[in-house]
Amino acid sequence: MKDNASLAYDVPGKFEETRFEKNHNVIFKSAIEASQNVAQEIAQLIRYKQSSNELCVLGLATGSSPIKVYEELVRMHKEEGLSFSNVITFNLDEYYPMTKENRQSYHYFMHQHLFNHIDIKPENINIPDGTVTLDKLNQYCIDYDKKIMQLGGIDFQLLGIGRTGHVGFNEPGSHINSGTRIITLDHITRIDASSGFNGIANVPKRAITMGVSTILRSKRIVLLAWGQNKADIVKRTIQGDISADVPATFLQNHSNTTFVLDQFAATELTRFKTPWLVGECIWTQELKSKAIIWLCNETKQSILKLTDRDYNNNGMSDLLALEGSSYDLNINMFNVLQHTITGWPGGKPNTEDSNRPERSNPAQKRVILFSPHPDDDVISMGGTFSKLIKQGHDVHVVYQTSGNIAVTDDEALKFAEVGLDFIGDHSNGIDFLSVIEDLKNKTENETDSLEVRKLKGLIRRRESYAATRYIGLKDENTHFLDLPFYETGQIKKNPLGPEDIAIVAEIISKIKPHQVFAAGDLADPHGTHEVCLNAIFAAMKKLKSESYMNDCWLWLYRGAWHEWDIHEIDMAVPLSPDEVLIKRHAILYHQSQKDRVMFQGNDSREFWVRAEDRNKNTAKTYDDLGLAQYEAIEAFKRFDY
Repeated sequence: MKDNASLAYDVPGKFEETRFEKNHNVIFKSAIEASQNVAQEIAQLIRYKQSSNELCVLGLATGSSPIKVYEELVRMHKEEGLSFSNVITFNLDEYYPMTKENRQSYHYFMHQHLFNHIDIKPENINIPDGTVTLDKLNQYCIDYDKKIMQLGGIDFQLLGIGRTGHVGFNEPGSHINSGTRIITLDHITRIDASSGFNGIANVPKRAITMGVSTILRSKRIVLLAWGQNKADIVKRTIQGDISADVPATFLQNHSNTTFVLDQFAATELTRFKTPWLVGECIWTQELKSKAIIWLCNETKQSILKLTDRDYNNNGMSDLLALEGSSYDLNINMFNVLQHTITGWPGGKPNTEDSNRPERSNPAQKRVILFSPHPDDDVISMGGTFSKLIKQGHDVHVVYQTSGNIAVTDDEALKFAEVGLDFIGDHSNGIDFLSVIEDLKNKTENETDSLEVRKLKGLIRRRESYAATRYIGLKDENTHFLDLPFYETGQIKKNPLGPEDIAIVAEIISKIKPHQVFAAGDLADPHGTHEVCLNAIFAAMKKLKSESYMNDCWLWLYRGAWHEWDIHEIDMAVPLSPDEVLIKRHAILYHQSQKDRVMFQGNDSREFWVRAEDRNKNTAKTYDDLGLAQYEAIEAFKRFDY
């Protein structure tokens, strides 16, 4: 066995499945499965080196992408005896200036997620030092590269990728011959990091990074990319020309590189986005829908105007031959889309419902609207929420987490001071004077005290009540779970546990819903949506044998980051101009999340603006396809659990 062999995948070089792709890549169903495979490859390399009495030199990355890899390596160390005694590590980068003790430092990150939990020798850990003075920094960087070369180079280099196409912190413009150096961070990179620093103003403008040439000298490179928000840059990197504008494209020059992707990060690759341009397809209904909607966009025509020539000229001649004529294809597609539209998201009573997305019976449904944070309900489906109440359904909104870390210290201080001025030191178990002192004396790396977290949670809770009352929901139908996994006081959360699942199952069994709405948007910056959705899946699976679950349908909505593609939509709920305003005003009740959004991801717009634009764009797309014209549309996908 070679020490740089790709153990978990096809051999690099035995690609490409299409003429478009220039990097070896493998796609997994989930980031967890992918991370486990990568960790297995690293572990096998470490063991091989141990068997030969050799050192194993690993290049390591930070950020959200490698966390599950590190978790699996820690598990193998604790449960399978994997030793790191022969391992020497070199990290890619570090913010500058940055102390090792700072919670935002990569030194802190690596020890938190990996080094503190394995038997690696401290002297074998190499992380760029963010405290080196500027006058000594150039020599420090030269010595960093020299140390790697003296050890024979990096055996295995783990990479992530930024939206600018950076690897390490090699931003656009980085030269292929660049070595370890100080670099100015791109504005987009700083925006993406801003949630961890409580605002872009606190994100360092510079960093020390391993250079492109240093990375390319690695014997084996694996790049990780998860999620829809990485799909565009993954496509540009794998299918684009080599350019310093996208530094990750330099990896096309490396003979032993594999891109490891989850299915969401791969969605923009040609073989997934438009497979009919690559080769023959098995034309499922979903693929037909996807292709015909794409064809409408390409030709700038509505569905019913597409011709045989349009299909033939755009790689879809086999579909045309299969169906017989463009007329039949167009009519069928038009009907499919038309049947997704309904102003009755809980089903329309006393009607024939075979072509409607929801059942007509029972006429009054028990509905649970799960909201990961205390504002996702109105941001994502505020109009549908309002319709369900007005149409007489028994609606319950269930907030899964407190959302306390998304309240700024300034906002909490304002409320604490008002509370202290109004009624004195104590209210609802909160010592306002103590909270004020905690907030004013809080250091850069300090976690909020329990009192501060309680106040921040109450701020979000009361905002939620205000929004749901405005929509028309009774207070007794508003529920707060405060799931334990979230309550760490830090951005990093605990894994989903049995207690979380039990709490979710309890509320479901109490309400016995006919409909469950849940957040299917997995692009939130810190993964809370995914954990909350997994809790719902696990709870519903646990309760599946209960008789009431036979009549329970699960609908997934998307959050503030991405909308369902048109071909994925099973229910489209139109909103009138008045309903759009109701939704906007409900969102604005969440005042702590207005103007200074702490965890907004890579979109600088306020949440109400994002939601409105997204809903109006969905309506415009339906209009462009030749369907009815509406002010806005909220979209849902049915999920068989």
